[in-house]
Amino acid sequence: MSDAEWTIPDDRPDYHDAVETALAKLDLDTKTALLSGLDMWRVIEIPEIGLRSMTLSDGPIGVRGRFWTVADPSLALPSPTAQAASWDPALVRRIGHLLAAEARRKAVHVLLAPTINLHRSPLGGRHFEAFSEDPHLTGLIARAYVAGVQEGGVGTTMKHYVANDAETDRFTVDNIIDERTLRELYLRPFEMITESVRPWGVMTAYNSVNGATMTAHKELMAVLREEFGFDGFN
Repeated sequence: MSDAEWTIPDDRPDYHDAVETALAKLDLDTKTALLSGLDMWRVIEIPEIGLRSMTLSDGPIGVRGRFWTVADPSLALPSPTAQAASWDPALVRRIGHLLAAEARRKAVHVLLAPTINLHRSPLGGRHFEAFSEDPHLTGLIARAYVAGVQEGGVGTTMKHYVANDAETDRFTVDNIIDERTLRELYLRPFEMITESVRPWGVMTAYNSVNGATMTAHKELMAVLREEFGFDGFN
């Protein structure tokens, strides 16, 4: 599949003004409620700005849905590591279509996937969720995954931005990474996906990078939004 087939149209809509107009109508309590959510998986409904409640769900091997019960089973697909081993973006795009159909069956609007961290250590406890140790292969396969899911009308959330690639102290570690390594390894898959298939969302990582926690890392969030062109939620 050529790069041209992944290109985002130049006339994609700009939602900035609409978002700012909607936010201006909300008081502090409503903004806080929007951030905290209706429950673990849903955001609140705000009819006055045209916002319906949305349901998010864990992935990426399937769609868990809101209910963790045998009464609501989920289709289980090969792990993303196996998907990447196929070196077949067209196949993974079809997997994305299947995941979108499964999400819609479960009334899920946004899938909390794909995981596009790298297999930097064989001891990574969540590596089964990720695609590869190679940033280029990860980017190729992950953008097919994102494209397939979002073509089915379901949002994706690329995660965990960035450098959440090992298990030891995964929630608290401060990863010290030089600029070239950060750009060519850790950031590259996020760049490939953002510039071509416009993911709806991104989930920031638990860890810190070069002294700053990722949830508050102004410099790296600026790279994502200003350099890569990401315009979704985080």
